[in-house]
Amino acid sequence: MKEKVFIDLIKRTLKSDYIGDDCAYLNDLDIVITQDNLIEGVHFLRKFITPYKLGYKSVAVNISDICASGAEPKYLTVALSLPDDTDEDFIEQFYKGAKAASENAKIVGGDLTGADKIFISVAAIGSTKGRKISSRNNAKPGQKVVISGNHGSSAAGLKLLQGYDFPNLTDKEKEELINSHLMPKAQIDFSKKISTSEINQYAMMDTSDGLADALITIAEGSGVMLDIDFEKIPHAKFLEKTENYKNLILYGGEDYGLIATVDNAEGMTVIGEVKQGSGVKINYKDTSEILSTSSLEKNLFKHFKE
Repeated sequence: MKEKVFIDLIKRTLKSDYIGDDCAYLNDLDIVITQDNLIEGVHFLRKFITPYKLGYKSVAVNISDICASGAEPKYLTVALSLPDDTDEDFIEQFYKGAKAASENAKIVGGDLTGADKIFISVAAIGSTKGRKISSRNNAKPGQKVVISGNHGSSAAGLKLLQGYDFPNLTDKEKEELINSHLMPKAQIDFSKKISTSEINQYAMMDTSDGLADALITIAEGSGVMLDIDFEKIPHAKFLEKTENYKNLILYGGEDYGLIATVDNAEGMTVIGEVKQGSGVKINYKDTSEILSTSSLEKNLFKHFKE
């Protein structure tokens, strides 16, 4: 799906100042709001995920969007469309997982309907009080590029679920990768630290569509170059035993880490800096490359497809 093309078209059609970032910032209400869908056969397969983990992930991905804005997660609504064979145990376990992922936010409502497959739609609201809210267009030369969360694990976990094998990995390592995909951890503390301590404007995004996508989006939106040291990107070291592990780290999606450009990087993992220019430069031990839109499209993270 040409997601970014469609988003740009919707924004132009509505003449909206809100559409574009991970969350819509409603400054007259001091809130941000976001919404995500998970569809059976596209985003998940029931044979690979328990109801508990499905509830957990459904909420975690929305909490991550709130964190990417810098706001504090406060409230969620959950809409479920379910097949006729859904039982009470599914509902109970789903909501136990959703509650576990919601951290201090509260699930306050939603909707239930019938459908031929599971369709989940979660909306999340965050409070901006006491927080400086981010935008992917705020990166400035001289800022440091900081990051949270491991990268590449979720994409590797998805490959394992799809039947691909990494023969050099242990069963325990494979299990860790699969859990990274099924139960991502929203970076709440990292988000709070930045949004409550940064004096100047900053850019921040989650890496749900891949680290490379987030870097390119910030660079293009801000009209700057991001100069990145690949060796400093956090990842599970055992991933290096797999082929094409660099692609997993750069292009693998659904890690739900955060990438930000800040003036005060004390106590954070710095992977590069913002410079004059355009694009994203990745520096390896013995070479470097410029990330392009074409390389992004070629390696773009793909969900399940029936």
